[in-house]
Amino acid sequence: MSGAEVKRTPFFKILIANRGEIALRIMRSARRLGYGVVAVYSDADRDALHVREADSAVRIGEALPAQSYLNIDTIIAAAKTSGAGAVHPGYGFLAENEDFAQACRDAGLVFIGPSPEAIRAMGNKAGAKDIMQKVGVPCVPGYQGADQSDAAMLTEAKAIGFPVMIKAVAGGGGRGMRLVADAAAFPDALRSARSEAQGAFGDPTVILERAIVDPRHIEIQVFGDRHGNAIHLGERDCSVQRRHQKLIEEAPSPAVTPELRARMGAVAVQAVNAIGYEGAGTLEFLLDRDGHFYFMEMNTRLQVEHPVTEAITGLDLVELQLRVARGEPLGLTQEDISFSGHAIEVRLCSEDACHDFMPQSGRMARWQMPDGIRVEHALQSGSEIPPFYDSMIAKVISHGATRDEARGRLICALEQVMAFGVTTNQGFLIDCLRHPVFARGEATTAFIGTNRDALLAPSADRGSDIALAALLLYVTHPDAPLWRRGRSLSATFPLGLRIDLGHGVQEIEICRERDGSYVAARNGDRFGFEIDELGEDHIRFRHDGLMDSAKFLRDGDRLFVLHRGVTLTVRDLTLAPPESAAAAGGDGKVRAAMNGRVVAVLVKAGDQVAAGQPVMTLEAMKMEHVHTAGVAGTVSAIDVAEGEQVTTGKIVVEIEAAA
Repeated sequence: MSGAEVKRTPFFKILIANRGEIALRIMRSARRLGYGVVAVYSDADRDALHVREADSAVRIGEALPAQSYLNIDTIIAAAKTSGAGAVHPGYGFLAENEDFAQACRDAGLVFIGPSPEAIRAMGNKAGAKDIMQKVGVPCVPGYQGADQSDAAMLTEAKAIGFPVMIKAVAGGGGRGMRLVADAAAFPDALRSARSEAQGAFGDPTVILERAIVDPRHIEIQVFGDRHGNAIHLGERDCSVQRRHQKLIEEAPSPAVTPELRARMGAVAVQAVNAIGYEGAGTLEFLLDRDGHFYFMEMNTRLQVEHPVTEAITGLDLVELQLRVARGEPLGLTQEDISFSGHAIEVRLCSEDACHDFMPQSGRMARWQMPDGIRVEHALQSGSEIPPFYDSMIAKVISHGATRDEARGRLICALEQVMAFGVTTNQGFLIDCLRHPVFARGEATTAFIGTNRDALLAPSADRGSDIALAALLLYVTHPDAPLWRRGRSLSATFPLGLRIDLGHGVQEIEICRERDGSYVAARNGDRFGFEIDELGEDHIRFRHDGLMDSAKFLRDGDRLFVLHRGVTLTVRDLTLAPPESAAAAGGDGKVRAAMNGRVVAVLVKAGDQVAAGQPVMTLEAMKMEHVHTAGVAGTVSAIDVAEGEQVTTGKIVVEIEAAA
């Protein structure tokens, strides 16, 4: 398109077709440039922070994404009703949906992203690989044919050779993706991948790829405009993942040399030019041990991890998106792009790393983020985390002159994160950042799988942390003797406490000595504490000759404690009746492990099942979780139906144990 043909597209108000932290992030840049902002919300997000922070907000439907954030007609209507002239899709949901981009165009709205044609060309993994191969970009060998039958897919997988990757052609974020080790596991993995892809993107089509062993996941940030300009902003290393979803991202990559960066960047810009791409995009590659890289896919949107690129380039990527969408030239050449220091981002997720990263939902009783570091979030104390959306609740981003400096700052910041009420991966992230393999810059996509036991192992201070939690339960109890600093008139008799930290009941005795100190006895170990200060939400104490402190929140019979980056949730069961082992499935009842939606009932009444056999699949926070039989026997009842939303602990399947 010639300069005479290029048209500027003015708009003055932007509807953000997304939720949570990315909605707030877009608002920040939009307002700085003088735009009004409109939020949309589902019933689950009625009181969400992004709704209250916007100039105006429009309800778009019920809680499930398909009934709200994926409803194109309703979102277009919301834009028209609010007077918005442009729509920013954020990431996820409809961000890479060509029908949504086309609907915006047809409605006379500016879609702040690439054209529908570009999304169609590159948003589909199979089509994108075809384009890349035609322009000479190396791609992973695989199958992306039209025959999607079970038999054909298994035949192709065998031809490629195991292990293979199953990937949904639409969307991203690890949904609809499965690593399959052998032919026997292939049918179940294929079914699960298709089901997850259908639920997340409305398209069950998948492709197959040869699994590259222990690669790095490297992505190149690109930008193009309608004037024919295209640049890259360097790479990000996103190798630390669980369930094929990124947890830690950094820029630059410890594995990428300036020469390799130039080669990968040139390939990425070549791809952008090949399709006349406009706006922000990311080309994702696998980098093997020998320095060979293979194209995986292109994300035709802003990435979750864009802040690390902003940190090392000094650019505002959302601002660039808005300027390109308005018809302005990028105003940058490749020579203008320079990199300063190192940046690392972690994704704080509401999930339990010790229970296979099971997603968690509920009320965040206390939420406080660290000062002096960039944090992207949309929560506050009392916020509800619904079970319908992604488990990521915040991003914490550090920047330093060196990688070690950035890593140290990030660890320090994470140790100060106060997230009481919903279990998060806070401690797991700290352990990842501290691990020698990550510290040396050697982490591949196998990092978590290879080092899982070490990363999840109890810390050396586990015993003293439990003792500290028990002490806080004792001294903050409404009926406890009033704490006063100094000597006690007399020692107290040991008081037995029964507490639950989510992984089994602990028996602990607490007593106060004549010198005013406390002793917590557990499993034959004795832990001594001297309290120097006890406030409403903090304690300062001495233990083993060391002055230390912790933050806490007492909420009825529950206590939340933050100590050196470790968050403990403790329940006081001292006066509660003993709990049965029913929750483990020993009574033949399979209970929902989280709030979620039933996506597959794998058995029917009368079926014979073995202990450990899959019987039900729930979807929570965009991921599927298989539930298994706790005992061998006969299925006596199915208590839910596919599509039903269930709460944690609800009985979903009943099994009559075999005699």
